[in-house]
Amino acid sequence: METREKFALAGLSTVPFVMVLGNSMLIPILPAMERALDLTSFQASLVITLFSVPAGLTIPLSGFISDYFGRKIVIIPALLLYGLGGLIAGGAALIDAAPTYAIMLGGRILQGIGAAGTAPIAMALTGDLFAGKHRGKALGVIEAANGFGKVVSPVLGAAVGLIIWFAPFFVFPGLTVLAAVAMWLMVKEPERQKQPQAPAQYFQSIKKIFAQKTALLLSSFLTGSLALFVLFGIMFFLSEHLEQRYHLSLIVKGLALAIPVLFMAVTSYITGAVIKKELALMKFLITAGLALMAGALVFMPLSDNTYLFFTAVSLIGIGVGLMLPCLTTLITSSVDLAKRGLITSLYGGVRFLGVAGGPAVFALLLPLGIKPTNWIVAAGTAATAVVVTIFIKVERLAKNSSSGP
Repeated sequence: METREKFALAGLSTVPFVMVLGNSMLIPILPAMERALDLTSFQASLVITLFSVPAGLTIPLSGFISDYFGRKIVIIPALLLYGLGGLIAGGAALIDAAPTYAIMLGGRILQGIGAAGTAPIAMALTGDLFAGKHRGKALGVIEAANGFGKVVSPVLGAAVGLIIWFAPFFVFPGLTVLAAVAMWLMVKEPERQKQPQAPAQYFQSIKKIFAQKTALLLSSFLTGSLALFVLFGIMFFLSEHLEQRYHLSLIVKGLALAIPVLFMAVTSYITGAVIKKELALMKFLITAGLALMAGALVFMPLSDNTYLFFTAVSLIGIGVGLMLPCLTTLITSSVDLAKRGLITSLYGGVRFLGVAGGPAVFALLLPLGIKPTNWIVAAGTAATAVVVTIFIKVERLAKNSSSGP
């Protein structure tokens, strides 16, 4: 990898790092938010959900625009909009504007719309810039940056939250401006070889891609969504559990919440470095990651031992780290540059919906008890492993692997 490419990858890595702060940094302060605003656990979870749902729904539009006009023209304004939403949410709490909770949710929706044009488009741009064996490694770095953001963000959110519970919202504007500058200065977008298709032809081509690769794309979308559904559901549960059972300080709780995502980040980086273009290995790692997550979910509530509990949580992080670089590489390699933005964005959208669903579904299921909650989710994870085994055809992928540059 040349020096120019390393600088570009460093600039691109700032985007998923900043984007992932949008949820992970706020998880440690949710119990404090509940107390300050007199919210239920489910209402607090909407601070995560109403960021992720607008992002998931808006991402396809961002992907289409990036395919048509370019990636950076989407990413940089999206970063600034993301920061503005954080400023609105934090400002509502700072000045005690009524109704504070509703205004904060409005700011979070704005952040979600901005987030739609960040990491998913950065993944597509990474696919544009890197080819062959370098693509898997570069996307592994992007997933690791995403994971590193998840590691740092609970600790950062907890540390800033010591000032006052809503202070983490004011971190977003500063970091998004820095990421926008890095994208502007360090990343040179490749020139397009031809004019984009007319919209009707473009969407006809997208339809054709889905017709040809339905099993691969839908299986990958389902798996990526489920991985982040489980991860963020478990992190939401951990935040509540650590507060109620251990009465941990914010900093210690932030460090505890960082454990599963630390394992995810390290595993993502290693996975991205070793998969190259080995399609059979990718399918094996995706299935192994799902199996590991399902086993950990079943095992977690069977013991009150704290060390065994966090071992199970760490295994979930490892499982997610095994899957995400493989899924991203398969999807970005399944289409050519001209349609990669929309396909990658659709994948990013379902990932956001997974993040949105995790805390809300766990909040609704946890009154049943941790065992039923985990076992229901484990059953869904195991079923997804079966889907991957049946529907991701390595032989067919090998024949079509030349479809993307």
